[in-house]
Amino acid sequence: MTGPPRHDRLDRTVTPGPRNSLRHWPEAKHPIRLIVNVLVVWTVRYSPSLKLKNWLLRRLGASVGDGVSLALTATPDVFWPELVTIEDHAIIGYDATLLCHEFLRDEYRTGEVVVGEGAMIGAGAIVLPGVKIGTDAQVGANSVVTEDVPPATTVAGVPARPVEAE
Repeated sequence: MTGPPRHDRLDRTVTPGPRNSLRHWPEAKHPIRLIVNVLVVWTVRYSPSLKLKNWLLRRLGASVGDGVSLALTATPDVFWPELVTIEDHAIIGYDATLLCHEFLRDEYRTGEVVVGEGAMIGAGAIVLPGVKIGTDAQVGANSVVTEDVPPATTVAGVPARPVEAE
């Protein structure tokens, strides 16, 4: 995949005062919206029904393609689920997390996460905001994806780096 690095694709919001940016979350997302998001994402995490998971994510504004599978406890972003795109036939593994936000000391950042068609994300993996996972790419279990993953590439590790597929 080509294009700007993920950091260049993130929207940055500076937060005022001496407190860290997470303390300003009610200014970033209305508390009632966040409560709804948490309840729906909790249901998505624990529902055995793939149809229900995909339907609920779409209701939150995520773009979810046909045949998408989210394993038990896979977690889409709770604050900004509308920044999640999961293309057709992608698989998000057990306890994997798709993060579309980063709360830092003086700012928070948001960015779209795109999981390409047929891509697979292993159990426990974390995908950071602004990352694009290419078509048919694979992310190893417990990896932290900090950069885009080209199509048909396997990455693993912390941070995730390309590896030879076996």
